[in-house]
Amino acid sequence: MAEAKNTPNKGLRTTLIGIIVSALLAVVKALGGIFGHSYALIADAIESGADVFTSTMLWIGLKWSAKPADDNHPYGHGKAEALVALGISLALVIAAGIIIRDSVLHIMEPHKTPAPYTLIILVVVILTKELLYRFVLKTGTEINSGAVKADAFHHRSDAITSAAAFIGISIALIGGEGYEVADDFAALMAGGFIIYNACGIARPAIGELLDEALEPDLQEDISGIALSVNAVQVVQKCRSRKMGTGYHVDLHIWINGDLTVKHGHDIAHEVKDKIMKNVPYVLDVHIHVEPNSTQKESWHDQRTRK
Repeated sequence: MAEAKNTPNKGLRTTLIGIIVSALLAVVKALGGIFGHSYALIADAIESGADVFTSTMLWIGLKWSAKPADDNHPYGHGKAEALVALGISLALVIAAGIIIRDSVLHIMEPHKTPAPYTLIILVVVILTKELLYRFVLKTGTEINSGAVKADAFHHRSDAITSAAAFIGISIALIGGEGYEVADDFAALMAGGFIIYNACGIARPAIGELLDEALEPDLQEDISGIALSVNAVQVVQKCRSRKMGTGYHVDLHIWINGDLTVKHGHDIAHEVKDKIMKNVPYVLDVHIHVEPNSTQKESWHDQRTRK
């Protein structure tokens, strides 16, 4: 329980670190790109600026999703996380659009060869962003937050755009006069990758907003845990929805129809307690109990038959 209570704070701390690091890198890259005549580095600065914006959105979303359930939101405010992840993907698309547009304009209008020291800046940026990606992804995995994981992949996309800029600037420096556009083509490729990454972030967020079911293996595990309770004869249905960092599960279980209402109530509580103990991300289990007066096909058998 203590870990569950500390989950929002852990995500907030990680996000705040990402905001500070991205803001510092955005300033360094922007100055390096302007004075070093590298649009790829400027495009990279735009990407880091988008990091600051989206990480700030995430911080607000995590605060919002951590609010307790109320009369208007009986399941809590966890969907805010999915909304934030979707917002992050849209922000990435906008940033990519700006980068692609300006890259094309720079390709059409040749400019000076980038300064060699821009490569040093990019090496530092790539290493920093890759470490930040691993740190944020680890936290997102630990707290089961899709929005935090999306933010991690945003940091990874920033590292890759920096790598693309490094390659483009290197080609421009080695090739000399006439190869200046390699810098701009690198920025163009980075923009395309950012859009691809944004689609990868949006997909699970949309699934969560539409109450997409849990992974089949996890639902099999939950059904198996319920069946491990001696009095449960059949798990007729197993449904689920993601709510922020956790899940709500709906179960239909069948028990001996000759048992008392109190006994059925106790069995339902035993099933709920056992599931929540063994699957830490389950926030609540909603159980419907029916008498097994006829032989019903179980949820597991239905899935196997299909």
